[in-house]
Amino acid sequence: MNHYQLSPWLTSIALEDWIVAAVVGTVVFFLLHGLQIFVRRRLAHMAAGAHAQRPLAEVLSATVASTSNFVILLIAVLAALTVLDFGAVWNQRIDHLWFIVIGVQVTIYLTRALTIGIRRYFRSQSDDADAPLTVANTLVSGAIKTLLWTLLLLSVLSNAGINITTFIASLGIGGIAIALAAQNILGDLFASLSIAVDKPFEVGDAINVLGVSGTVEHVGLKTTRIRADSGEQIVVSNTDLLKNVLRNYKRMATRRIVMSFRINPETPAALAGQVPAMIRTIVEAQPDIRCDRVHLKAVTPEAIEYELVFFVLTSNYLVYMDTQQTILLATMERFADMGISTSMASRRVVLDGDTAGLAPQRGAPQQVV
Repeated sequence: MNHYQLSPWLTSIALEDWIVAAVVGTVVFFLLHGLQIFVRRRLAHMAAGAHAQRPLAEVLSATVASTSNFVILLIAVLAALTVLDFGAVWNQRIDHLWFIVIGVQVTIYLTRALTIGIRRYFRSQSDDADAPLTVANTLVSGAIKTLLWTLLLLSVLSNAGINITTFIASLGIGGIAIALAAQNILGDLFASLSIAVDKPFEVGDAINVLGVSGTVEHVGLKTTRIRADSGEQIVVSNTDLLKNVLRNYKRMATRRIVMSFRINPETPAALAGQVPAMIRTIVEAQPDIRCDRVHLKAVTPEAIEYELVFFVLTSNYLVYMDTQQTILLATMERFADMGISTSMASRRVVLDGDTAGLAPQRGAPQQVV
């Protein structure tokens, strides 16, 4: 029926108008095509330079390169049809086509620009510029593409006069139902994105979380796999990882070590006063060590206690253990040379009811129980 209504309009348009429309369409096509080539060359020249606008020029150059020749052809055809007068109904339909064509090309531009921008962001957060794309990059790019094309579809339907309010409400209700049904999975998914963006740890880092100490082997969408120090593989959900305190040993620049030494409480005060300087001398003689302080911490009936605080200027665990071992052995030797005993004070226990024969004679050795 529409075909027979269109035929009189086609026959009523003069040949000169068709020729003008063809010329307009051809000129528009070559103008847009030439403008695209010119802009791409200018942006490529800017991207090749070593100035501050280079990153932006690279993104814009790749974005303009995504211009569809088919879309340019459609724009030229629509420009030609706009010159002609087909009546109010068909002119309105041509306006709808303009909206669809321009909307599709703009969505292609936005998708391309955001995809490149997200990829550059994740690459900038990685130590290896040639590393493969992460799962988070793929998920974020996919989510943005889906959102942009969904918005375009809703805009086209609204421009065509279709009421999309009910449709949007249905999508909202359906989204809530899906979110409630899969809230644990979605929680782990968003936790995975948080790990990828915030980077509290990466593959290969030595971490301690939930009482597990080991090396991160893989960060997935739902779980993270850790190779424990004892050898077994531990699988922990991403949500649990972010909910708990996590220690990342790989990013530790230095180690702060606190050590205690105890000597016999009967040690003379003059001799006990020489211990801090002696310990400091031993610590400062070690490589990659910075001594913070050595102090007499407490004097009790059981022992005289000293506290040593020093920093190991490397995160290597073996260096820390070797240094601690050297300090302990050297301190034991110095205590022996100075005649300082590390044994605790002896105690004498007397049982009630039988004290007559237990009173020691003066000068006699005491019984230690």
